[in-house]
Amino acid sequence: MVSWLQGSAHIPDERCNVLLVSPRFPATTFWNNKALSEVGGARHTAIPLGLLTVAALLPSSWTCRMIDRNVADVAESDLDWADLVMTGGMNVQRPDCLELVGLAQRRGKPVVVGGPDASSEPHVYAHADFVVVGEAETVIRDFIAAWEAGDRSRTFTAEKFKVDVTTTPVPRYDLLKRGDYLYLAVQFSRGCPFTCEFCDIIELYGRRPRVKTTAQMLAELEAIRRSGYRGHVDFVDDNFIGSKKAVKEFLPALIAWQKQHDYPFNFSTEASVNLADDEALLALMREAGFFVVFVGIESPDGDTLVSMQKKQNTRRALSDSVARIHRHGMFVIAGFIVGFDSEMAGVADGMVDCIEDAGIAICMAGLLTALANTQLTRRLERENRMFPEDWTQKKLREGGDQCLLGLNFETLRQRRDVLADYKSVIDRIYTPQAFFGRVSRAARQLDCFWPARQSIPGAKPPWRVLGLGRGDWISLYRLLRAAMRHHPLLIGHYVKALVDCHRVNPGALQAVGTMAAFYLHLGPFARVVSREMARQIAEIDAGTWRSPVVARKTGASREETRARDRFAT
Repeated sequence: MVSWLQGSAHIPDERCNVLLVSPRFPATTFWNNKALSEVGGARHTAIPLGLLTVAALLPSSWTCRMIDRNVADVAESDLDWADLVMTGGMNVQRPDCLELVGLAQRRGKPVVVGGPDASSEPHVYAHADFVVVGEAETVIRDFIAAWEAGDRSRTFTAEKFKVDVTTTPVPRYDLLKRGDYLYLAVQFSRGCPFTCEFCDIIELYGRRPRVKTTAQMLAELEAIRRSGYRGHVDFVDDNFIGSKKAVKEFLPALIAWQKQHDYPFNFSTEASVNLADDEALLALMREAGFFVVFVGIESPDGDTLVSMQKKQNTRRALSDSVARIHRHGMFVIAGFIVGFDSEMAGVADGMVDCIEDAGIAICMAGLLTALANTQLTRRLERENRMFPEDWTQKKLREGGDQCLLGLNFETLRQRRDVLADYKSVIDRIYTPQAFFGRVSRAARQLDCFWPARQSIPGAKPPWRVLGLGRGDWISLYRLLRAAMRHHPLLIGHYVKALVDCHRVNPGALQAVGTMAAFYLHLGPFARVVSREMARQIAEIDAGTWRSPVVARKTGASREETRARDRFAT
């Protein structure tokens, strides 16, 4: 048994076969980008980092096997092999996660469910054999002891925000078939210092960012490098710069490590927009090899930003902030949300103007969704505006994410107007002319980092043309081939964007290829979203839509009337 379990009351040295299963994402979500994966020669985008970390926490005498249902299905032989099944994920993965629980239990296999969805709404998984609420590190010891003592049903609740991430082990990357994924991932920190009303990150991981040590991070990257992988690695932090001091201490070591190993990786991450205020930090990220940053802009309207408690976005011109990030070689993917209480008529025009002015090609524009255990949900419940839970459960079973399933509450504006504004944003930002126009404008701003490659003495320098390696050219070939297959009428837009970039800023060619590849998914996805918004609007116009809140209030009034009548009789 591993040393950190010593001292437990009863821990026999037992073996256990653990099947870790990552649930499917619905097909129609912003992030389930199979077309982009195809361009990269992969089957899915992101790895199940949480389950890989859990696997690393288990005793060395236990045998682990990983199956990602986004890549392959669970076979009967896998379940026959397993003594225990572990699963969990985000709320959009809930339908498949629940299906997995039933599948395993029908084969007589105990199931452990954890992760952010189980932590937010553990009652949804009450029929699972074990439920882990919160971060696994603080309760894994108790779970293992209970399992080996013969316990087969229990809920483990971690004390919030108490995990010391400096003790978290290197994830079990060896369990992956790395060719299945477009990129690999690491995590530097947990938590975010801001208080956005709609966000569940601060509820799950706290407002005081907890960071790993530099030695830890380099060990994780070294484990990936020694596996033979080269390419894109995502820092999955919800706010990479939540602790700027820690990041600035880490990045010089990361730069030195990248130089020492001839820059094996380029990086992406998510950060708050105040990243743009710090030129020194931007310069460090550029030199370290970061090439894309997801930024939550949410709304261009100052009053709306204040009302959602995102004041950090109000002290700046957002287009200037995006331009500064672009000038440091990182293109911006941005999040926008429609449906806040303070929105006025014309919100769609302001949002589209912001996106176009900033040259943000890839935008995750969604409908406001009240997630469990957030400030927003608690306020809406106090105001009696939340839709009942069965409405949300039904929508999740239908599949999709906040782009299709949002507005799970009574809006202050007319619901039809909110849906129409959202549809207008989607229809306008994802026309081919608008999208590829933003790609070209972003390409003119990008000052991408070309590292001085360290050639090993006596070794042949890497094969590169126009700053691109063989893998980059293969990806560009796949992009054009996929564009011909999926969007033959739009092939001119792809070629024009690439040719324009080669002419004015060849150093950004790789970034432009990545942005252009997103349209293989975003073009069709935008049409799906637009059709669903049109359906919901038509339902309202036809008078067949009825708010679940109104129905609930009316139903309660009728019951109260019947009760009074019975009492009078």
